[in-house]
Amino acid sequence: MTRPQKLLTPGPTSVPPAVLAALAEPVLHHRSPDFAEVFALAQERLREVFRTEREVLVFTASGTGAFESALVNLLSPGERLLAVSHGEFGERWQKMAVALGCDVVPLRYDWGATPAPDDLRAALTDTGARTVLLVHSETSTGVVSDLEPLLSVCDEARALSIVDAVSSLGAVPLETDAWGADVVVTGSQKALMTPPGLSFAAVSELAWEKTGRATLPRFYWDWERQRRAQASGSTAFTPATSTVVALVEALGIVLADGLEAAFARHRALGRACRAGVKATGLELYSPDSDDAAVLTGALTPKGVDAVALRLALRDRHGITIAGGHGDLVPRLFRIGHIGYVTSDDIAEALTAIETELERVGVEVEVGRAAPIALEAYGDAIAA
Repeated sequence: MTRPQKLLTPGPTSVPPAVLAALAEPVLHHRSPDFAEVFALAQERLREVFRTEREVLVFTASGTGAFESALVNLLSPGERLLAVSHGEFGERWQKMAVALGCDVVPLRYDWGATPAPDDLRAALTDTGARTVLLVHSETSTGVVSDLEPLLSVCDEARALSIVDAVSSLGAVPLETDAWGADVVVTGSQKALMTPPGLSFAAVSELAWEKTGRATLPRFYWDWERQRRAQASGSTAFTPATSTVVALVEALGIVLADGLEAAFARHRALGRACRAGVKATGLELYSPDSDDAAVLTGALTPKGVDAVALRLALRDRHGITIAGGHGDLVPRLFRIGHIGYVTSDDIAEALTAIETELERVGVEVEVGRAAPIALEAYGDAIAA
């Protein structure tokens, strides 16, 4: 790689300079009073972002680790659970639960579809499952589910909910306590503008009660062990201390103008990106909706390889975007607009895409998308 890369992926994301500077501070010992002070501030700010009064468990792991922690602390071998999936990550959680020995009943949608409360209600009635896996933001497609009514259905059925909020928390509204989510998991490397390495789980009292009956084996992921350690200002095992310091800085930036301002910025970036993609004549794959504030997915024209396009953006323009999953790899590319992203970044990426499409013979007006995107962003911010 010959030049620095601007990250426009849905994770990991670019981080602010102040966060990078925090990473460079002297390393703290994880059992020291200095770290306990930082960790307490991290807890305070995490609760604000999660919109919860609960303690937030912190693991040195990816979001996948926090999700596994939810399964092993809540379930027993052979226990039935309902897994709602409408993309790559919903399917990943199903595979994980199967590997752990659970009786997984899928509520599966086509990729790009949005789960419906009535479908969930019927599936819970039919299966008798009392634990439900939900994906808030399905990063493989750009679909952000309408989570609140899905959680209401879980509450009606007295079923515990486990929510994958890895790419949604801090980018789109999610009210952990007010909406009645039992477990919400996320990672540091998405909208929280921190490098990869930390994951988090907010756990309801009902979920805590169920951990006492769950018998899947756990050690590193043991919530009770983690909660005891956090009560003394640290974690059960050596955490990524410098990343916790960076997290505190990043959350301070996220919360400086309030979460509503962060949500508005992400909506505006989504509008800008979609407007620009459409201006190039490309087909949107992600929804053309303000709900799609995490990323914009688009399909290349037939005959244009999306992988080659992404490599060209990386090598000739210093811009890294994400590809597709499964059968969509040859044509789907995804532009992330969470993390430390500006409207100018989106405009630059769109111009680079136009340039590379023209290079391979696509009829496109280079320079058309950027002003349209910037206008859409300005209108959205002013609204």
